[in-house]
Amino acid sequence: MCTVLCEKCALLFCKFKLRFRNICKEIAHEIAEFFSQLAECTCLSRTPPRRRQRSASDHLLLPLLKTGDHALVLNEECFEALNDLAASVYADLQEVAALYYLYLSHCLESPLPASFMGPLMSLLFSPHPDVQKTTCLSLVNLLVKRNVCEELAFEMGVLPPLLEIVQAGDPGARCHACACVTMLASSESNSDALVSEGVIPLLVLAKSFDPQVQQNAAWVLLNLTQSVRSRRVLCRAGAVPVLVVLLQCADSRVQFYGCSALLHLAADPEHHARLLHIGERYLLKALLTLMASPVSKNACQACKCLEMLCRNVAVQDQLLELDCVRPLKTLLSSPVLQCVQSALILLSALATHPAFHEVLVSEGVCDLMGPMLRRHGSSCDVILHSCASVLSLGGSCLGRQALMESECLPGLLQALVSPGTPVEALIRLTSCLHRLMSFEALQSHLSIMMTSEEVLRLVKSSGPNGNLQLTYNCIAILSTLQMNGQVIGLLRPHYRLLMGIIVSLFKNQELKFQHLGITALCNLIQDADFRAVLSGSELETEVLRLSERTEETRQLLSLTGIPPASPQEP
Repeated sequence: MCTVLCEKCALLFCKFKLRFRNICKEIAHEIAEFFSQLAECTCLSRTPPRRRQRSASDHLLLPLLKTGDHALVLNEECFEALNDLAASVYADLQEVAALYYLYLSHCLESPLPASFMGPLMSLLFSPHPDVQKTTCLSLVNLLVKRNVCEELAFEMGVLPPLLEIVQAGDPGARCHACACVTMLASSESNSDALVSEGVIPLLVLAKSFDPQVQQNAAWVLLNLTQSVRSRRVLCRAGAVPVLVVLLQCADSRVQFYGCSALLHLAADPEHHARLLHIGERYLLKALLTLMASPVSKNACQACKCLEMLCRNVAVQDQLLELDCVRPLKTLLSSPVLQCVQSALILLSALATHPAFHEVLVSEGVCDLMGPMLRRHGSSCDVILHSCASVLSLGGSCLGRQALMESECLPGLLQALVSPGTPVEALIRLTSCLHRLMSFEALQSHLSIMMTSEEVLRLVKSSGPNGNLQLTYNCIAILSTLQMNGQVIGLLRPHYRLLMGIIVSLFKNQELKFQHLGITALCNLIQDADFRAVLSGSELETEVLRLSERTEETRQLLSLTGIPPASPQEP
């Protein structure tokens, strides 16, 4: 193998070595120049972003840990620190800023400076769920406490990010975002902006095919119906047709939100025209369909909504044509107390309409009320609305006949003796029974039905230390009973107690109580045994004293057969 280069190869090698040396020198020079220029810049002398933002975090939290004095935090340094943290790409640093705003929302007693809304806006746009949730909660608190006015929040543009969170945010963040939108809607100056920026997008979201998005939008719309001003804004924006369509949604929650929102609108008669304007009685049909829902709370809301609309006479006529009694009967037979209460509210409203009397009676509503009172007779609402319905139906001959033939009256009497019946319900129940006994047929019927248990409850409830109105009602019932052999036998064990109650009525300064005592005495004195007990008693003395008062009282007392007191010597 040859080890000596020829003249030509040696020359090529020398040229390559020289060229390589020159290239290395140029590269070394460029590297040196690069680092020289790099060293002249001040950026390398600054704190790295992550470290700088950590420093901002310490700047915010350390004063709180040391003093807890929120007066230290509303300054320029705090604002810069919040700005740095809110603009960070790191979730934990953004969370520090969000928590700080949450702290401010609890402790701040003065308005938040407008500049501090900037970092809060940045946090609302955060992609991190925890940051969104904490920031939305902070904004709710600030709006509730008036630390931030609704107008300023609108001007800063908080509505678009809130609507984005409502559409696709974390469940907790969505909840707080909905509350924020509701608070923003309470400002009168924001009404127009809410229509253009908030309500219309919400109505679009409410028609979404995504169940979660639709549910969130329906929830916000429900919240917006809480105030009179927002309800007007919603109606002007065309929310009624959208809410009516929600009643037929497959999602039971969306149905509930839509029906509850319509209930709030129906509470204002000014909105009835819009609600009923949809053709072919669409709303009434949808509500009647919802009454048959297997979801109890939805059926209850539908009943309440119909009851609100029923205050319109035209609606009553339309419901009569739509066969509303059938779903109503189903709810009256329900074992669920809330369903029964809602059905009774609607029934009491329908029963006031004379045209409904014949339909309700012929459909056997009275037959359902007896078993219903036996199941739920201790509920105050059940008794109150049952009494209202019974009194309305009892106003017609057909209704009175149905009451006597059904189990309704026994159900009322059972509720009377139920140990769990509240005083308010007893007052309404005894008033109802007294008014029913003003009809001759019902008076005879109830006198026959009365048992020792009911008489005892009436006597005990009319004690002098009880409720005056309840006393009045109970004695009024006892004084109306027909004094046949059965009734006399039931009253005899209580004669002395009744005499004491009548004495207390005579001593009452109100004439209606004195006259009631005289009426009761006239009824009881028909029994010879009572007259024997009365002789020489305190009651007889009180009667003689009372006869000296007025001519009207003297004439009433003359019905008892007790001779008036002889005039005293001058």
